[in-house]
Amino acid sequence: MTEVLIPRRVDYASDPARSQGRFVDEPDSPTRTPFQRDRDRIIHASAFRRLKMKTQVFVAHEGDHFRTRLTHSLEVAQIARSVARTLGLDEDLAEALALAHDLGHPPFGHAGEDELDLCMEEFGGFDHNAQTLRVVTRLEQRYPTFDGLNLCFETLEGLVKHNGPLLSETKRFSDLPQAFRDFPHLEALELDSYAGPEAQVAALSDDIAYNNHDIDDGLSAGLFSIEDIKDVPLVGRVFTQVQKDYPLLERERVIAEAVRRLIGIWINDLTSESSHRANRLKPKSVEDVRALREPLIAFSDQLADEIKELRRFLMERMYRHYKVNRKRSQAKRILKELFALFLNEPDTLPPPWSEQAQQAPRDGRARLICDYIAGMTDNFAIQEHRRLFNLDAMI
Repeated sequence: MTEVLIPRRVDYASDPARSQGRFVDEPDSPTRTPFQRDRDRIIHASAFRRLKMKTQVFVAHEGDHFRTRLTHSLEVAQIARSVARTLGLDEDLAEALALAHDLGHPPFGHAGEDELDLCMEEFGGFDHNAQTLRVVTRLEQRYPTFDGLNLCFETLEGLVKHNGPLLSETKRFSDLPQAFRDFPHLEALELDSYAGPEAQVAALSDDIAYNNHDIDDGLSAGLFSIEDIKDVPLVGRVFTQVQKDYPLLERERVIAEAVRRLIGIWINDLTSESSHRANRLKPKSVEDVRALREPLIAFSDQLADEIKELRRFLMERMYRHYKVNRKRSQAKRILKELFALFLNEPDTLPPPWSEQAQQAPRDGRARLICDYIAGMTDNFAIQEHRRLFNLDAMI
């Protein structure tokens, strides 16, 4: 059996013993680090459970084999732990960020986000990353002394800045989504710097998971064929090699083996390029990572170019496929009509949302309705729309 060497913890990894703490003081756990505790709180959150019936491209009722936000988050967490371990970073923080990264997504994937953003246009807009912050700092109400999950600084920072700094010479605080600006401690998260390395790992683990698994789901749904995708650099080479290695292998196993190899290639590229950057940039602490003028964790330029080609193919052949467009159209109508009804008739909301909405000013009511809709699963949104708009449905 080949011995697997686990790299030592690097100096610039986030250290749970040196965590910057929580905005509401709590006694430390005797059995878990702050990052492990955050991971556990995320897993036990109701918003995390609802991810099982939220989808990215397909609607939840279309089939049991397509990925949901929950299965996707678990896959991202597995990749993030592997990458963090290889790079000598904190696995628990990387896992916590991976598990939480989609908590703010509304039903119906990006179609739902686009429609909610339109509905909220005059009320500060909608952004799923900002909604994730809102979920973990306000909407989860499970603890007696605070709203939200009271996650530690490093986890909140990672959720807010996993795609890079929020502020720059061209982007001001007033340009941020309203749900970000509503968080009273937002500026304490050092918005003009990068997040720690574990957050950067989680962000690119998300890219690895959804790009490669969209290949799997798109092929399974019949939106494109293996021959179609062979024109895509890297992806085509891998599928061709799998068929050469196993000429009699059935289609489903060809797809599974090709996707498995692709994920491995992306992970190896990510760890290799990130190690090269660490050797070049020489960070000595997590503070050094935050202060860099470029991300520490990254793909190579060659793979980044190949990813763009894959994204272009998936956009044309999958995300804009007429079957997907039809579902997007239905989803957007459902959310648009629900939002308009609740805004004009807040007494049709269930308690306690109804009481709060009727007492709130119009902009506050809109944000509350947005929270209610964003928390729905695909199936619940469909059922709620049917209950309210189908005159044949039982009331």
